[in-house]
Amino acid sequence: MKNRPSTSLPMKLARGGFRSKDAPIVYTFCRVAMPVVFGALAAVVLFVLELYRLSDQAKLGITVGAVVLGFVAPDVFLRNAITKRQKALRKQLPDGLDLLVICAEAGLGLDAAFSRVSKEMVKSSPELADEVGLTSIELSFLPERRQALQNLIDRTNMPEIRAVVNTLMQTEKYGTPLAQSLRVLSAEFRNERLLRAEEKAARLPAILTVPMIIFILPALFIVLIGPAILRAIDALGSL
Repeated sequence: MKNRPSTSLPMKLARGGFRSKDAPIVYTFCRVAMPVVFGALAAVVLFVLELYRLSDQAKLGITVGAVVLGFVAPDVFLRNAITKRQKALRKQLPDGLDLLVICAEAGLGLDAAFSRVSKEMVKSSPELADEVGLTSIELSFLPERRQALQNLIDRTNMPEIRAVVNTLMQTEKYGTPLAQSLRVLSAEFRNERLLRAEEKAARLPAILTVPMIIFILPALFIVLIGPAILRAIDALGSL
């Protein structure tokens, strides 16, 4: 199997959930058109309509910034979509593995198990159901099962999915029990999710330190020291 996932534009769009044939064309059009549109809008607002009283240098800088923003906006949107989809897949994966374990213990083959899991998780986990369903179709039509599983890795670009695929390949190669291996993986992923939650909880006091200093402590000082200061001012004024 390949060690490096594909980095082509269609594959990047697929990782964000955009799999239509027109997705690369739309993305390329946005990369070309949005800088022109953003720059033109900024020029019209600043130079033609003159809604804001700014110097010519400031107007030119804002216009150039709008052009740069229009150029990077599609890429930022795609990266955010990929990150959001990967988070959803990472959250849904343990439940999907549990269903896959049940299907394996019921005697279903890998193709049928993937198909069943995708049907059962359409409403609760649409992202995972989409990936598993597409893999099920590729397992049925591609000449090599290895290629279908490699495509799953390329579409998701996640170490968790790579671990699942490696487990499936090892069980097929060495004849180890599939259900037991997937059950162990599911438990590991759940433990990792719990550890990440505990890590976020442990970082919370440090994160809240700055907001407490900026917003809470000044108000607390005013409440505690304010009356004493007012009484001292009144006492000094009566002398």
